[in-house]
Amino acid sequence: MAAVSSSVRLGGQIWFRGSVQQASRRFSENSDKGWFRSLFVHKVDARKDAHSNLLSKRETSNLYKIQFHNIKPECMEAYNSLEAEVQNRLHQDQDYPCEVVGSWNTWYGEQDQAVHLWRYKGGYPALTECLEKLNNNKEYLEFRKERAKMLISRRNQLLLEFSFWNEPLPRPGPNIYEMRTYQLKPGTMIEWGNHWARAIKYRQENSEAVGGFFSQIGDLYVVHHLWAYESLESREETRNSAWLKEGWDSNVYYTVPLIRSMESRIMIPTKSSPLQ
Repeated sequence: MAAVSSSVRLGGQIWFRGSVQQASRRFSENSDKGWFRSLFVHKVDARKDAHSNLLSKRETSNLYKIQFHNIKPECMEAYNSLEAEVQNRLHQDQDYPCEVVGSWNTWYGEQDQAVHLWRYKGGYPALTECLEKLNNNKEYLEFRKERAKMLISRRNQLLLEFSFWNEPLPRPGPNIYEMRTYQLKPGTMIEWGNHWARAIKYRQENSEAVGGFFSQIGDLYVVHHLWAYESLESREETRNSAWLKEGWDSNVYYTVPLIRSMESRIMIPTKSSPLQ
């Protein structure tokens, strides 16, 4: 069969002087190799080292714990009051090397849920010291018994913060907070970090970037991005404006294939939360 020498449009390009069969074959080969070429669009750090050493703020040695508490609906008010009292006591006691970064109730997402983010200055030694002291604190043990009566379930994770994100610091309100949680494919954390190290600049104009973390213990290959907005309307406007900036679309394009699942929570800070 004779080759057809007419022009053919494939993938947004015009192909000349080749057969339709050749063009189709070349297009298929390019599609098959697309994943391979994408590795070189943004260079991935090839050093052999733990992800925590490559991605975290090693100089600060901060360790974070995030707690998710599912609460009996009728106990929400009492739970918030009791939790605030204990958090305030720990803040005031300098013997405990921990502090609450933020406390929220989920507004949209899983209902009747409280989310707490703690910081341990000094890393794992600070966490160990704090747990040992709390386990010998009779008032705290009584608090845990009382709190347990209000809970349906609870879970936690230990986290490190990405080196290229803002450190979460107290801020005035009122704000709503969005926690976007990504379950990544194993082996993709370095690639994720490299893309977001470039992309975070597109999301800092309105000071909406609060903190970015990745899990160390608990569910692994989990990333939490924490954002602050004045309202749901400002959230929509801020997110839409990012798409007008050259480069943001590339970040989305190259990070979406790294994700296994994702979740968004809209959260309201509790009265005692340093992040308002």
